[in-house]
Amino acid sequence: MNPPDNHLPVRTHPTAWVIYCDGSAVPNPGRMGLGAVLRGPDGAAPHHICEATTFTGCNNEAELRALLAALQWLAQQVPAAATTVQVFSDNSVLVAQLGARTMPPIARLAPLFDEARHALQGFAHAQLQWVPRHHNSAADTLARAALGLAPKVAVPHGQKIKKHKHKRR
Repeated sequence: MNPPDNHLPVRTHPTAWVIYCDGSAVPNPGRMGLGAVLRGPDGAAPHHICEATTFTGCNNEAELRALLAALQWLAQQVPAAATTVQVFSDNSVLVAQLGARTMPPIARLAPLFDEARHALQGFAHAQLQWVPRHHNSAADTLARAALGLAPKVAVPHGQKIKKHKHKRR
C-alpha cells in the first residue's frame, strides 16, 4: 500500500532519516495496527511499515510500537551510531514521554518507553517532534490499513461531517 504523503512536513536536517509513525487500536483498547513512513536523506522512495499485532493494547501502545518497528527496521539498514533520525508523531504522550520527561510516566507502558529510549540513543542524533494529525496522514493510513480499516476522511478545519439519518422500515 502506498499512502499519500503530500502532507508530510519538510525535513529540517538534510542528512537525517525521517520517520512518521502512527498507531491505531480498535476498539481502544483492542487490536493494534502499526504504520510508519521512513524516508532516507537521499529522498528515494520511502519505506512503509503496515502491520497488525497479534495481541491487544491501547492507542498509546500502538503509537509506541509503531515507532519501535520503524527504529528497528532503520537500525538494520544503516549504521545507527552514525545516523541522524527525526521522528514525527501526532501523539503528544509519545513525544512528551520520550522527550524532556516533563510528564509522569505511564506505568504499564514504562518498559516499552524504556525500549524506545534505548533504541533512540543508539542513533548519533535523534529528534522527536509532535505534528498535527493532518501532517501524519500517511502513517495513519498505514496503521488503519493494517487493521483492514479505510483511511480517515479529511475534513477542512472548521467544517463538520454531516451525518445522514436513515429511516427505519
